[in-house]
Amino acid sequence: MDNWTKKIKLTAAALLLAAVLLPSTAVLAQDNLGSFGLNFANNIGLQNANPKNVVVNIIQVALSFLAIVAVIIILIGGFIWMTAGGNDDKVTQGRKYIVNGAIGLLIVLAAFAITNFLITTIQNNVVND
Repeated sequence: MDNWTKKIKLTAAALLLAAVLLPSTAVLAQDNLGSFGLNFANNIGLQNANPKNVVVNIIQVALSFLAIVAVIIILIGGFIWMTAGGNDDKVTQGRKYIVNGAIGLLIVLAAFAITNFLITTIQNNVVND
C-alpha cells in the first residue's frame, strides 16, 4: 500500500505541475514584442516630464511612506502598552516602541523639510539664473 500512495502522490503532483505550467505557454506567444514597454512611459505621463520633478516626487513618496511606517510603529507601541495588563515589561516595551517611532517620525519630518528647502533653493537659484 505504501508504494501505491507514493504513485498517487507523484501522479497528483505531476498533474498539478502540468496544470500550472501548460497554460502559461499561451501567454508567451505575443506578436508585438518590438513595442513591449515602450508606450508605458507615455501611458503614465512620463514622456514630457521633467526629470527633476520625477526625482522630487519619488523622494516625497518615499518620505511619506516612511512617515506612515513611523506612525504604525507608534500605534503598535500604544497597543502593546494598552494590552500590558499591569505587566511592567510590556509597558516598557510599549514605551520603547512609542519613543523609537516618535524619533523616527521626527527624522522623517526633518528630512522632508531639508529636501523641500534644498529643492526650492536649487530651483530658485539655479534654474532662474
